[in-house]
Amino acid sequence: MILGRLVSRLGHKVISVENGLLAVEQFSAQHPDLVLLDALMPVMDGFDAARRIKELAGEDLVPIIFLTSLSESDALVKCLQAGGDDFLSKPYNPVVLQAKIDAFGRMHEMHNTLRAQRDLITSQHQRLIRDQELAKTVFDRVAHAGCLSASNLRYLQSAFAMFNGDILLAAYKPSGGMHILLGDFTGHGLSAAIGAMPLAEVFYAMSARGFNLRDIIVELNGKLAQILPVGIFCCAVLIEVNPAKGLVEIWNGGLPEVLIIGHQAELLHRIPSTHLPLGVAKAERFNPNPVVLAMQPGDRLLCWTDGVIESRNQQGEPFGEQRVLRLLGNYPGRPQLFFDGLLQAIEAFHGAPQDDISLLELVMQEAAQQRPTRTGTAGQAQSAQDWQLAYTFRAASVRHYNPLPFLLEALMDIPGLRPHIGSIFVILSELYSNALEHGLLSLDSKLKRDSEGFAQYYAQRSQQLSALRDGWIQVVLDHSPTERGGVLRIEVSDSGEGFAPVMTFPNNEYAGRGLALVAALADEIKYNAQGNRARAVFSWVTGP
Repeated sequence: MILGRLVSRLGHKVISVENGLLAVEQFSAQHPDLVLLDALMPVMDGFDAARRIKELAGEDLVPIIFLTSLSESDALVKCLQAGGDDFLSKPYNPVVLQAKIDAFGRMHEMHNTLRAQRDLITSQHQRLIRDQELAKTVFDRVAHAGCLSASNLRYLQSAFAMFNGDILLAAYKPSGGMHILLGDFTGHGLSAAIGAMPLAEVFYAMSARGFNLRDIIVELNGKLAQILPVGIFCCAVLIEVNPAKGLVEIWNGGLPEVLIIGHQAELLHRIPSTHLPLGVAKAERFNPNPVVLAMQPGDRLLCWTDGVIESRNQQGEPFGEQRVLRLLGNYPGRPQLFFDGLLQAIEAFHGAPQDDISLLELVMQEAAQQRPTRTGTAGQAQSAQDWQLAYTFRAASVRHYNPLPFLLEALMDIPGLRPHIGSIFVILSELYSNALEHGLLSLDSKLKRDSEGFAQYYAQRSQQLSALRDGWIQVVLDHSPTERGGVLRIEVSDSGEGFAPVMTFPNNEYAGRGLALVAALADEIKYNAQGNRARAVFSWVTGP
């Protein structure tokens, strides 16, 4: 009672009880801010009462000061172990008592402030997680909208954070084959993934419209350079696969070496990074030209982000490219097992990942396994009309502009042609390429008789195209309806001296495959005597 009056005179509201059990009951009912307990009380002593009060307080900070005449250190320790926060020896000193109450009051306020801040942070974190999960759902739908499920692709993506700074895109081309992009944005998580959405949008849109790999690379670099802040860019490998010609185009800007392995798991090619990452350089300092290589059906292309080779084991050793190459030697004659073996080796090597990890395997297919894509529905025969379009592309346009997507878009406006647009695009693109490469640029297809000649052929193509100042290519599209469909006549002529097209080539040669494909898709193909005008006829009907 003496203590109660003393505390009341100090300006505090007091609830007094006679024993420990009543103390617990009053604490549950009144929720006081501070508890003063005598260690020795009837019915329930102060030690048990302190334990019960701490249980009832839960996360609330309710300081307990033991009032005791005990002086032995063991007894005082027992007070603290029972849940006491301090003790006050009898007789009571009002100055010391007030100081202790004030100190615990400040501690109580600080605890409440910290708990309110914790709850606010927790709420904001949960809202951020929900927002990121929603954004990731949209991101995944956009990023995985292509053909990553194709039978000739295998891949692994392991994200270090919720958002993957690595991005993997694949899209079929209208003419068959596919475009692939493997990218690694700087950093991790959301900050690394902010460029993935515009990257995917441009990649899919341009692939669907028939743009070649070089044009896509130029547009991607310009887009990222425009929108990304300084310090964020995308190291990337872009690939164009052309099974009909047995060719692959590879552009490596900042990623580890791309490997091409043959039927016996022998290493055929290593394509290192020779370009700046996307989004770093302005157009005048940016080189979008890919490497062109031959691939036989069954050959495999493997590429990965630096998270693979930079992953470290418990000793701090990096996985490294040399370990990949040594592992390849374990699968002679069994290249189909290498991808799984590499995955197992990576998993066994490192513990927790320190970076996003992405790994891709592409198997070159037979031409018949990747047909030109079909778009839209058949439409009705009466939707076809009688029309003719003629375009002339002069040297300046040919040098800087790829007209094929523009022509494809014009053909897409004809509903009846949409299911056949892939085949039509193959015919159109091959005739245009022949007019450009052999008509205006006078390139020699004999260079493409083996894989070693491709680099020389395409280096000459790039040099001579940049130097082109005269000449023209004319494309005439003439369509007439029939009872069940229509007939599209495609005529491509050029101002060159002409060449002698050869429709049959030995199986080991890569030259002439494009013309052979045109002959297989078109009803008829003819050249004039000079060889600088080609005319293909493509008939189509509605229905299956």
